[in-house]
Amino acid sequence: MVKLALTALHLYGIVLSANLALAEFSWGDTKFLFTFGDSYTTDGYNISAGIDSPDPGFTSSNGPNWVEFLGGTYNVTDTKVFNLASGGATIDAALVPPFLPTVLSVVDQVSQFQQFLAPKPTGAKWSSSDSLFAIWIGINDVGNSFPWTNISQPIFYEKLMARLTSQVDILYDSGARSFVFLTVPPTDRAPLQIEQGPEVVARFKGFLADYNNLLSATVRNFTQHHSDVELAMVFDTRPIFNTLLDNSQTFGFVNVTGYCEAYENGTADMTTQVAGCAPVSSYFWLNSLHPLFTVHNILAHALSTALST
Repeated sequence: MVKLALTALHLYGIVLSANLALAEFSWGDTKFLFTFGDSYTTDGYNISAGIDSPDPGFTSSNGPNWVEFLGGTYNVTDTKVFNLASGGATIDAALVPPFLPTVLSVVDQVSQFQQFLAPKPTGAKWSSSDSLFAIWIGINDVGNSFPWTNISQPIFYEKLMARLTSQVDILYDSGARSFVFLTVPPTDRAPLQIEQGPEVVARFKGFLADYNNLLSATVRNFTQHHSDVELAMVFDTRPIFNTLLDNSQTFGFVNVTGYCEAYENGTADMTTQVAGCAPVSSYFWLNSLHPLFTVHNILAHALSTALST
């Protein structure tokens, strides 16, 4: 069993340097949380079926993900969550196509926000002062474009950041004033990349660094042009992932470079064990790319602590 409380306390100091709080934001007073992203974020919620549609809990973590932990376990007030993320999402499908054309990109997700939530309907009477907008995107942008040979990836990422900025501007124009952007985690350490060998891993790691550096610069630039933003936080997920991966035995993970194939599509419950494998909850990776709910729990705890500072 991963030592969750100890882990969150240990990692707390690592993430504070990413906090670019400008004025007045209070996690304790946040009544609405709007989230955008990919499979690391989605819970299967479908706003087009109505804003009061239930959360079906379809996550990639074999249990609650960071949004559900943040909006539930580590929620210090009665925060209502609207999770618009879509598994496989990229920033813009026109720039980086997702694995299926039905996947909703961040552009599509923001469009849904504009249609269903920007008008502040009954059940979502949010305001600039009581709402947080969280965006975790880029895993598939970097991963899907990694093999392309007709572009310079770092230069291409500038196009991605410009497109992301255009979407954040739409949210800002709708009244959003508090934002948190999560960096792409070290997916170079996921089985998907490890299986391709050290040369591929090293090149991929460099591209991840390029993307995350541009994300931080983009957020700084956004705040310089929007003086009334209350919070613009770049929450760096990398120290959390790396600390857990580098100290796997301390934190109770039995395997951090592979996964049990019997578990890769999810299990009946969070403690399932099959012959030949440890319990599913003791692995870091559920499959070739997605970490388990234990990792999401730690991440959400650290994020909640940073937001409360």
